[in-house]
Amino acid sequence: MVFLSRTWFAAKEIKIPRKYLRNKFIDTVRLHVKGGTGGTGLPKFGGLGGQGGCIYCVGNEKADLRSIVSKYRAKTITAGHGEDSRKTKIVGNPGADVKLEVPLGVTIYGEDGRVLGSIDKEEETVIVARGGPGGNKENSFLGHFGQVHHIRLDLKLIADIGLVGFPNAGKSSLLKAISRAKPKIASYPFTTIKPNKGTIQYEDLRQITIADLPGLIEGAHINVGLGHKFLKHVERTKLLLFIADIEGFRLSPKYPKRNCLETIMLLNKELELYDEELLDKPAILAVNKLDIEGSQETFESVKHSLKNINEVIQTIPEEIRPDRVIKFEDIIGISALKGTCINELKMALRKRLDQFAEENDPNIVEPSKLLKKHRAIIRERGPQVT
Repeated sequence: MVFLSRTWFAAKEIKIPRKYLRNKFIDTVRLHVKGGTGGTGLPKFGGLGGQGGCIYCVGNEKADLRSIVSKYRAKTITAGHGEDSRKTKIVGNPGADVKLEVPLGVTIYGEDGRVLGSIDKEEETVIVARGGPGGNKENSFLGHFGQVHHIRLDLKLIADIGLVGFPNAGKSSLLKAISRAKPKIASYPFTTIKPNKGTIQYEDLRQITIADLPGLIEGAHINVGLGHKFLKHVERTKLLLFIADIEGFRLSPKYPKRNCLETIMLLNKELELYDEELLDKPAILAVNKLDIEGSQETFESVKHSLKNINEVIQTIPEEIRPDRVIKFEDIIGISALKGTCINELKMALRKRLDQFAEENDPNIVEPSKLLKKHRAIIRERGPQVT
């Protein structure tokens, strides 16, 4: 009876995720971590207690946060305690460490919001809870407790390209047309409720990753709708691909109908209010649904307005007018449904990413400079008398 009671109370402490969360994409997890307690020393013989175990986060490209939630249902992780010193074993063994495999792109935050570290590379390691020292002469042979606190694992997808657009603009349709991903597609807003990641494959086997993110709405910068759950994923992309519906967008009757140019300016405004540094990223605009009758004339008008934005910016309603207008490297009209101009868009994305790499990768050196640097090595040498 006592055993059954203990089992019952232990089961109550384990929180089983609610049904609607079981198949949901998880990008944030809060955990309670406890470093191991150091073992007690033995003053009589000068014995040393074992060091308490530590808890680490280790980068693994194939890992996900869902596996951590499934493995640690109570969301409490405890490292092993150090072994006590005794007559037959003067130095106690250290406690067992716990290594949490986390996906690349995870940032670890402490209880106070301070960043403890980030995982961006395979096998990169961050200590999130240190074990307590074992008993020794300095602490009167009494083992100390390890670090105990809450941490938050926050995943930000790492992709070459991030899709930015309003709901139902055709982001998932474009992802399906341009890559090998198979996102859910439907004719109603908020079809995409979790990020999808696809890979663009070129004929020469070059691969570029592209992230389809949940649609923005007005007020996303203050966390309206999916708000920050979307915008945080944009931070780690190299290039922004704006998707705009040629017919504009209206979320609901309480919102005004925005035309195509106004939706582009509103997307610009939301990114500006969330983090102005996002506007420094290279950007390409794809105007979708050009298979609709009369859309070509609208597209030419939008394209002309964007090239002469200083002349038309005052015609944009003040509440959606950005202080700083993003500069688009390319403006391409497409039809994700019919596949029109998809190859042109793919080549433009590749071209801009290559330019970004040349400007930001310090390992890329101009051939002429490389030749001068290694001229002494590569020049022909004649025979030498020794």
